[in-house]
Amino acid sequence: MVTYGATPCATTTTVVEKFLAQKTCPTSRHSALPKSKLKLKLEELNGFENMSVSHRSTADGKTVADFVADVSVIFKTQTLQDIVNEAQAQLGAVIVVDTVGMVNIESPRNKIFYNSTAEMKCTFTEKTESASWNIFGEQGFYQIKTGTVAKLETCTAEGYGSCVKMNLLNATGIWSGRYKCEFKKGSVRHTAKTELIVALLPDLITLKIKPLTVDCSGVGDNTTVTVTATILNSKEHFDFWWTYRKDDKYNSSKTSVGENVVYEFNASISCMKTTESDIINVTFKNSVAQTQTKKMDILVIYAGAKFCIAAVDEYGQSWPKTPEGNTVIIDNCTAGRVGYKSRTCTNTKWDDVFSYCVDAKLNEVLNAAGKFEQGQGATQAVAEDIFEGLKNSSLSDDSSDSTADVTASINVLNVMARATKFIVLEESILPDFVNAASNMLNKTWGGVNKSILHTISSTYLHSVEDLVKNIKVNNSNGLNSSNLELKFCPDPDCNMTVFGIAVSMNKTNGTMKTVAVKNLMGKLKNNIHDSVPDSILLSVTLSSNISKISLVFPQENPSSNRRMCVFWDTKNCEWSEKGCNVKTTNGNHTVCECEHLTSFATLMSKSDVSTEALDMITYVGLGVSVCSLLIFLIIEYLVWSAVVKSNLSHFRHTAIVNIAVFLLLANCSFLASISPKSLSDNWCLVLTICKHLFYLAMFNWMMCMSVMLVHQLIFVFSPLRKKVFMFFSSIVGYVFPILIVGSSYVYCKYTEKAYYERKSCWLVFEGTLEGSLHAFLLPVGTVILTNLFSMVVVILTLVKSNAPETSKTDDKETAKSILKVVVFLTPVFGLTWIIGFAQLMMDENSLPHTIAIYSFTILNSFQGLFILITGCVAEQKVREELIKLIMAKSKGKSESMKNLTSTTYSRDK
Repeated sequence: MVTYGATPCATTTTVVEKFLAQKTCPTSRHSALPKSKLKLKLEELNGFENMSVSHRSTADGKTVADFVADVSVIFKTQTLQDIVNEAQAQLGAVIVVDTVGMVNIESPRNKIFYNSTAEMKCTFTEKTESASWNIFGEQGFYQIKTGTVAKLETCTAEGYGSCVKMNLLNATGIWSGRYKCEFKKGSVRHTAKTELIVALLPDLITLKIKPLTVDCSGVGDNTTVTVTATILNSKEHFDFWWTYRKDDKYNSSKTSVGENVVYEFNASISCMKTTESDIINVTFKNSVAQTQTKKMDILVIYAGAKFCIAAVDEYGQSWPKTPEGNTVIIDNCTAGRVGYKSRTCTNTKWDDVFSYCVDAKLNEVLNAAGKFEQGQGATQAVAEDIFEGLKNSSLSDDSSDSTADVTASINVLNVMARATKFIVLEESILPDFVNAASNMLNKTWGGVNKSILHTISSTYLHSVEDLVKNIKVNNSNGLNSSNLELKFCPDPDCNMTVFGIAVSMNKTNGTMKTVAVKNLMGKLKNNIHDSVPDSILLSVTLSSNISKISLVFPQENPSSNRRMCVFWDTKNCEWSEKGCNVKTTNGNHTVCECEHLTSFATLMSKSDVSTEALDMITYVGLGVSVCSLLIFLIIEYLVWSAVVKSNLSHFRHTAIVNIAVFLLLANCSFLASISPKSLSDNWCLVLTICKHLFYLAMFNWMMCMSVMLVHQLIFVFSPLRKKVFMFFSSIVGYVFPILIVGSSYVYCKYTEKAYYERKSCWLVFEGTLEGSLHAFLLPVGTVILTNLFSMVVVILTLVKSNAPETSKTDDKETAKSILKVVVFLTPVFGLTWIIGFAQLMMDENSLPHTIAIYSFTILNSFQGLFILITGCVAEQKVREELIKLIMAKSKGKSESMKNLTSTTYSRDK
C-alpha cells in the first residue's frame, strides 16, 4: 500500500505540495528501478521539485519503499490519479497517495475549557468519495464516528466541493490530541492535521483514608488521619488544595507512582462533635481556573453513638468498628481485579458484603465501550474486539465476584446498545454477542438485593432487544446458544420456532428478528400477584411495518386456571396486560394477540403517548364530537336559506360548514384506525392519508374564515365579492391539502422513507424537520399563527372602536365583546391546537408535558361539541330561525288537531 501527502515547503516562497508515497516492492534490490520510473512519472506534474525515497521491511518479508515528492503547484486529483495508475501498471505495485497542503482545516487556536464544546471543519476544492476524521491521542490512533460526544456532518462552504464538520459536545482528556481529516477520491487521500488542546481536569479522583473510621467513643483528644488522592499523570499543571470543616486551604505533598500522581494530606480530626460535617475535600484547578472537587466523609464514632463492632467476614476480610447507618468501602480486590468492596452497618448489625471487584480485562472492555459510544474508535473492527472481549470474560467460572462481572457485562451491553442509535453494527459481531449474553445468564446473579437484581435484569433485556433490533443483518439466518436463540426472517411469510415457541407473521417488507431468552424470567420483577411466569421470554422486532403476528406458547403449567399474555413495559420496568389478550388456549398451548390503542394526543406527538385515561377521553370526546357535528350540519341545512342573506353571512357559513364536514370526516377516520393492528397495511395507509388530508383541509378552511374576517374589518368599504371568495377559498381549502398530502407521500416513496407508522396508522417523526409528520405540523403551525394574528386584529379593532369612550359601562361592554370573541373564535379557528405544539417542546417526563397532553386531548377531542355550541346555540340568527321552525311545526300540529276535533264533533252531532 502507498500513501501520499502534500504540505507547504518552508524553503521556498512559492506554494509547494509534498507527496508522501509508499510502495510495496517484491525485494529491496529492485528499489532503484522503481525509484527512477516513479520519478519520471512524477516529473510530468507541473512544478515538480524533487523526490526522496526510503525503505523498510514488513513482517512477511516484503520491502516497502516510501517516497516523498515536492510539487510547487496545486493540481487536479485526476491528474495525479492518472500518473499513479500508469506507475502501478509499470511497477507492478499498489500505490496509495496522501496529499498534505491541499485541504483547509479550521479548529480552535487556543486551549479550550474542560467539558466545553469545540468545532472543527475541513474543506477541499473538489468533490470526493468520502470524508473522515481521526485522532492521535495518548491512547493511540482512532477513527472518529458520530456518537454521544462527537457529531460528524457534511457541510457547505462557498468555493469548496467537499466539507466535513466535527462538533465535540463535551471535550475531556481523551479528546485532547492531534487530529487528521481526510478526503478520499480513488487511491488519493487529501489530508490535513491540526491539534486540539483541552485544559484538562482529572477525569477520575480516587480518595483513600487511613484508618477507615475514627473511634472517638471514649474520652480523647484530636486524632490524625491520612487521606490520599490519586489521579492519572497529566500534562496539565494543577494547583490543588485540601479543605476540612472550615474554608481553610491546606497544601500537601505529591509523589509520582507509575502512571499515577498521589497527593497526601494529614488531617487532624477533632473528637468534639459539632454541627459541622466531617468531610474532607480535595480540589484541583487547571490553567484556565476551572476546578474539580472530590469529597470524602470521615466516619467518626462519637461518644454515645451506636456502632457495629469490628468483624472479619467469611473471606477473611477485616471490617473496622463503624458508626450506625454508614458504609465502609475497601479497595482490597484480589489480583487481576479492580474495584472495591463495601459493607453497611444497619441497626448495629453488619449487612452482607457487596463486592464490585471486576475482572481487570472486563473493565478494559467497559472503558473501550464508553469511548465507542462517545464516537472515538467507533468502527466495526473495534466493536468486534469489544464483543470478543465480553465473550471471553463471560466464560470465567462462577465465584464470589461473579455479580460484579455480570453487572459490568450488562453495562457493556447497555452502552453498545445506546451506541447503535448512532453507529451501524454489522452481523459479524452476532456470534460473540449471543454467546456473551447467553453466558451471563449461567451466573447465579446472587449477592445483591432484589431491587438491584430487578434493575440489572431489566437493563439486560432492554439492551439485548435494542442490539438485536439495530444490528444490520444481511445473510445470517440466526444463532443458537444455551440461553439465547436468535432467528431472522426476510421473507413475506414467516413461520419459525424458537425454544419451542411458534412464531408466524405475514408482512410486506423488512426482516423479522426473533430472540428467545431462558433463565431470565425469574430475575425480572413479577408485579402480577398470584402468578407463575413461564421460563422463556420472547422478543420480536421488525424493521418495517407489522401486519399480523401470532405467538403460540407451550403451556408449562397445565394446572393453571388462568393464562395471561403480558409484555415487558421498559418505561415502568414491569409486566403489563394493556392491549394484550389470550386469543385461544388449551391444555398444551396458549396463543397471544396484542392490540395497540392510540390516543388523540398521538396526532401532535413525537412518539406514542397512549395511556388508559387518554384513550378513554379520546373515545368519549370523538364520539360526542361526531354526534355534535352531525346535529350542526342538519341545523345548518334547515336554516341555510334564512340565515344566508348577505355575502358576509354566506362566506361565514360556507367556511364553518366546510370546517365541520372535514372535522367530521377526520374524526371518523381516526376512530376507524383506533386499533391499528387489526387493519391491513393498505387500510392503515388509506386511513393515514384520510386523516392527513381531512385535518389539513379543516385547518385551511379555518384560515379562509379568519382571513375573510380580517379583510372585512380592515377594508370596510371594499367588501369581498362572492366569486372571488369562493375561488380562492376553494383553492386553499381543497387544492392545497391535496397537493401537500400527495407531494409528501410521493417524496417519502421516492426517497424510500416511511410515510406512516404501522403501530399508530399516523405520520412518522424521525427528528427535527425529519419525518412525514412535519408535512402536517408545518402547515398547521402556519394556519394557527395566521388565525392567532386574526384574533388579535379583531380584539384590537374592538378596543379601538371604544377608545374615545371613558365610561365604566363601555369598558365592561368592550371586555364582554372581547371575551365573546375569544370564546367563539378559539374552537372555530383551531387555536386549542397550540397546546399540541407546546407539548412537542417539553420534556416528555415532566409534569407540564403531562398537563399539556391531557389538555390537548380534552379540548380537541370535544372540538365538534364546541363548534355546535358556538356555531348554532350561541348564534342569535340561527337560534331564532330554529325556534321559528320548531314553533311552525308545533303550530301546524295544533291546527291539524283543531280541524280533526271539529270534524269529529260535527259528525257526532
